[in-house]
Amino acid sequence: MAGPHHHAYVWLGSGDVLVKPGDAHRRPDHPEFRSAQVMPLACADWLLKPAGRIEVTFEEPKEAADWYVAQLGHYAGLFVGSYPPEASYEEIVRALSVGEDRVGGWWVSGGRFLSLNLIACSPHRERPERGCPLRWPRGGDP
Repeated sequence: MAGPHHHAYVWLGSGDVLVKPGDAHRRPDHPEFRSAQVMPLACADWLLKPAGRIEVTFEEPKEAADWYVAQLGHYAGLFVGSYPPEASYEEIVRALSVGEDRVGGWWVSGGRFLSLNLIACSPHRERPERGCPLRWPRGGDP
């Protein structure tokens, strides 16, 4: 995929795996990082996960914002507790348009945690050395 774009990632799982038995498996230098079915600690590290973890890829910021807002609506009934209001649609589009990530995390029913992520790629603003997972050789490493 050429040009700036955003990859969408969703993680919904037990909140226990985020903190127990530590977070080493959520760091790129851990041998299980690429195969760990849990969100990474740093947003840009999603780009080090296999391409199969990508839900969808967007070249247009408005389409990415539409996806993010739709996902929020889909999961909103599961949220536990109160959260500050999300940024406006226009603010999400503006942020994505300048290559920023859009990341949100919420505790949801059943002791689970939901993470919605739109990760900028080609290049990532903070980690430009992170290559696009769609460009790796099949089954290869970044």
